[in-house]
Amino acid sequence: MTQDYDVVIVGSGTAGQTAAYDLMEGGLKVAVVENSDRPGGTCALSGCQPKKFYYEITETVARARHLLGKGISTAPRGSWSQVRAQKNAFTAAIPDGAVRGLQGAGIDFLRGQARYRDADTLTVDGRPISARYHILATGARPAPLPYPGSQHLATSDRFLDLESLPERIVFVGGGFISFEFAHFAARLGPGTVPVRILEAGPRPLGPFDAQMVELLTAASGEEGIEVQSGVTIEAVVPRPEGGFRVDIAGEKALEADLVVHGAGRSPAIADLNLDAAGIAHTSRGIAVDAHLRTSLPRVFAIGDCAATVQLARVADAEAHTAARNILAGLNGGEPCRLDYSAVPFLLFTYPQYAMIGQTEDALREKGIPYRKNAGSRLSWPTYRRVGLGHAAYKILVGVDQRILGAHFLSDNASGLANTIKDAMLAGLTVDQLHRQSIMTPYPSRESDLIYMLAPLLAEKG
Repeated sequence: MTQDYDVVIVGSGTAGQTAAYDLMEGGLKVAVVENSDRPGGTCALSGCQPKKFYYEITETVARARHLLGKGISTAPRGSWSQVRAQKNAFTAAIPDGAVRGLQGAGIDFLRGQARYRDADTLTVDGRPISARYHILATGARPAPLPYPGSQHLATSDRFLDLESLPERIVFVGGGFISFEFAHFAARLGPGTVPVRILEAGPRPLGPFDAQMVELLTAASGEEGIEVQSGVTIEAVVPRPEGGFRVDIAGEKALEADLVVHGAGRSPAIADLNLDAAGIAHTSRGIAVDAHLRTSLPRVFAIGDCAATVQLARVADAEAHTAARNILAGLNGGEPCRLDYSAVPFLLFTYPQYAMIGQTEDALREKGIPYRKNAGSRLSWPTYRRVGLGHAAYKILVGVDQRILGAHFLSDNASGLANTIKDAMLAGLTVDQLHRQSIMTPYPSRESDLIYMLAPLLAEKG
């Protein structure tokens, strides 16, 4: 016997829940399917939210260390175990809370594995579920690695749930996870042996601005974080006495107490049997159009399982967009699309690295003319007061005086990125943004934008 819904959503993370509530408020009958025994999604359980517990203490310790002799006489020591206890107190309530919230709103919660039998049939643990529309929001999982012993690597959720940090930690992959977690370890761990990041490519953080990454790498090095690029790992071998040996092509093996997977995440779509439904997908995720529709028009894909941008807030925006488009389809409205041109990225390192829009390399490859203003190791009062010696920025502007990209190495970099995001979405010129920024509360990181933008004003171009 089938159950009839207007929309069935597969996945109970931030994207799935956001879409479910929107559609329920639109008067539709909605079900959310979840196979995990811990509903709630990566962001709430082992990603965005939990890692911020570690970041807040990391930032406090780092700031105090930077101010030693400048107003701080004794720097605080972080307690990994205390942070873990606070984090666990938060995450423990999420699975039951997520289910109660959905059910309390009148949304059915179905436990089981969703899988397509064909283009017309979605099953949950083999039982057909009938719906006019489907939304796939299954998230992502750690990407598979190609060498022996990769199963011994700790995932991000395991790392954040360690009772204590060992001395010798190796992070595999030079991306978001490795940089952020390495900064946590450097400030909250024993600190007697450098934390290492091993990147297979020519440089870490490949999609980001090369010069800014170089500056972040230098800042990380001063905190005991060693970043090595061009590394080919051949095997991770458990040692009988404990710990691991990391075999590297052409180099001496590394000894580690813990090896952490920071080499990216892959869309969690293998169990859906998408080929049976004719839903197009690649290793990047499920292919979607500008309206978040898949190649099967009544099926949408959102969040980390879609071939878009893997960020929690992007997932939420995609959820709102997909829900609006379903409601528009049912009510004869116009579909909407999501603008990805001004998505801010933020690394929760210290200093933070914020990026929005294009990099210089991308503009050159596309042949887009631009002007820029940049500065590094800023000695402005806002940074001298907090002892931050690696502050930097780069702003890229097009021939129409609108911002093409911006990059910040700073504390509170999120505020700078958000200001630029709003300006880009509003289509403001540099001159307009400069005028608007003059009355920003002073002194603050955001008020420094007037100095960053001044050389790019039209009358000075």
